Amino acid sequence: MDILANLALGFSTAATPENLMFCFIGVLLGTLIGVLPGIGPTATIAMLLPITFQLEAVSSLIMLAGVYYGAQYGGSTTAILINLPGESSSAVTAIDGYQMARQGKAGTALAVAALGSFFAGTVGTVLVVLFAPPLTAIALQFGAAEYFSLMLLGLIASIALAHGSVPKALAMVVLGLLLGLVGTDIYTGAPRFTFGIPELAEGLNFVALAVGVFGIAEILKNLEGEHTRSVVTRALGRLWPSSEDLRAMVAPMLRGTALGSALGVLPGGGAILASFASYTLEKRLSKTPEAFGKGAIAGVAGPESANNAGAQTSFIPLLTLGIPANPVMALMVGAMIIQGIVPGPNVATNEPALFWGIIVSMWIGNLMLVILNLPLIGLWVRLLKVPYFVLFPIIMAMCSIGVYSVNSNVYDLYSVAVFGLLGYVLVKLRCEPAPLLLGFVLGPLLEENLRRAMILGRGDPTVFLTRPISLTLLLIALAVLVLVLLPSVRKKRAEVFTEED
Repeated sequence: MDILANLALGFSTAATPENLMFCFIGVLLGTLIGVLPGIGPTATIAMLLPITFQLEAVSSLIMLAGVYYGAQYGGSTTAILINLPGESSSAVTAIDGYQMARQGKAGTALAVAALGSFFAGTVGTVLVVLFAPPLTAIALQFGAAEYFSLMLLGLIASIALAHGSVPKALAMVVLGLLLGLVGTDIYTGAPRFTFGIPELAEGLNFVALAVGVFGIAEILKNLEGEHTRSVVTRALGRLWPSSEDLRAMVAPMLRGTALGSALGVLPGGGAILASFASYTLEKRLSKTPEAFGKGAIAGVAGPESANNAGAQTSFIPLLTLGIPANPVMALMVGAMIIQGIVPGPNVATNEPALFWGIIVSMWIGNLMLVILNLPLIGLWVRLLKVPYFVLFPIIMAMCSIGVYSVNSNVYDLYSVAVFGLLGYVLVKLRCEPAPLLLGFVLGPLLEENLRRAMILGRGDPTVFLTRPISLTLLLIALAVLVLVLLPSVRKKRAEVFTEED
């Protein structure tokens, strides 16, 4: 009965005209940036953060959430029509989706992707409803030692799932932790790493860092790699899959949903990993593995279901523990902090309307996406013909205006430029910036809980080992670190991400 009452509260919050409008704006914008290759939800949400400062907390978070899972839908459109994923998690969809498009089955491929995404998104939302309350209750029992161990586990898991080599991912986490230390010490009030610059007394600007590392760096990278796109503009074919197509997609869709739901909660990039894992699983289970890469429906239905289920369940650790599972969730943490909300288990008790409103809005947003996507395919095809050099000045202007509007401080614009160049250098060095952002967000919280636990334990470091939950989390973190360092795992991991690149 509690679940029904909570869902009723969520519907009453999410179904207001204002929140429905922001949900629609979010999913439409998410689909748009998913369709336009090279922008992505992380950069877009980073650009939108300044705008959310002027909105109600629940409206802003509903809109940002819509951008995230809307991008999962939009990314499949470019993957199928031009063989260029708009989102990294849609990279696998391009393998068979584009081949279907070349065979005159683009409409069917897009419909399979949309239906699989809707089903997976709905199941993922149900899982959030079922698992969020008990996990929140458990999280309320956490102390400083447990939170420190949990955040350490999250950072190590982000290293395990990041692109590139393990040392580079570790270096990105450490860099993020160091950047998070800039500012005033929370206990002593002493300035740290400010170099006498007054603007750094309160720490580095989260919005400037996110927009620079993800937004500006993405623009520079895409300008460098701008090339002519070959868009499939001939007849899209029938949109609704045939009965034979429906039979072929059901099992992959179910398996992809289950796989994505489980992997989506992992820090670092579970949804991306889920799409690759789903494709590999479908190819191994198929009676005709030779058909994969030549237009197999299972190669579209499975990965699309997996990445959308993962996108939904990645909200579980954010809403219950305040721990971001990926860079987008880290930005959501930033959005909550901007609104004066402390992420963590207390959100469910202190802000129940916001907590359940966001969850219910996911289902509403997924329904909007199904209704939106198929009728607007013609519009997306025309948008794909717009040269990137026409789009980037508009994006740059939006970034600059947005960042400046937060504090009305020119210094923030200089910060964006510096972090944009840093992000571009990291891309050229093949360093994944996602662990950097996670380290930056979790760093201050990690330090605070470390010092608090040591104070409560009277300086005894064994406090992390004598508490059962903390010890369990540390052992899991150690196991993950050992596993990722095994030669066989490192080799397989390198192969997977080489395919993605």
